[in-house]
Amino acid sequence: MALCKAMIIGNLGADPEMRYTPNGRPVTQFNVAVNQSTKNQQTGEWVEATDWFRVSVWGDRAERAAETLRKGNKVFVEGRFKTREFEGRDGQKRTSLEITADSVVNLEKRPREEGEGQFAAAGAAGGASSSGPSGAPPRGGGGGGGGNFEDNELDDLPF
Repeated sequence: MALCKAMIIGNLGADPEMRYTPNGRPVTQFNVAVNQSTKNQQTGEWVEATDWFRVSVWGDRAERAAETLRKGNKVFVEGRFKTREFEGRDGQKRTSLEITADSVVNLEKRPREEGEGQFAAAGAAGGASSSGPSGAPPRGGGGGGGGNFEDNELDDLPF
């Protein structure tokens, strides 16, 4: 058995797009830009390179991702990785980097609530979480598993 797993941290290039399969299963897709800086040994200058990943999220996680993620959000994605070759509109051969997500965590700061001195930087229940673009608290809840916490469980932590 072969396994090709990927973990990336990057920023959403656009708002997620959610749709339903013919049998009613939700799927959300979005693109994540992962930036990398390397130093050119010849010139000593820093060079930026960006890789784009197409991420698909299925089921309950897809609905949470569509509700909470927005363009520009920094996310951590873990899932199964594959490449797909296709021919572009211009006739050029291209390669798509695709991840079917097992976990998506919104790394954006959660807005401070009255009397609260800390913020949570990690997500709920293996899916997307944290605030939306308006700074409102997250909508929807978690579902369990994966060692992640729902927002109401964060209040019970001793630190």
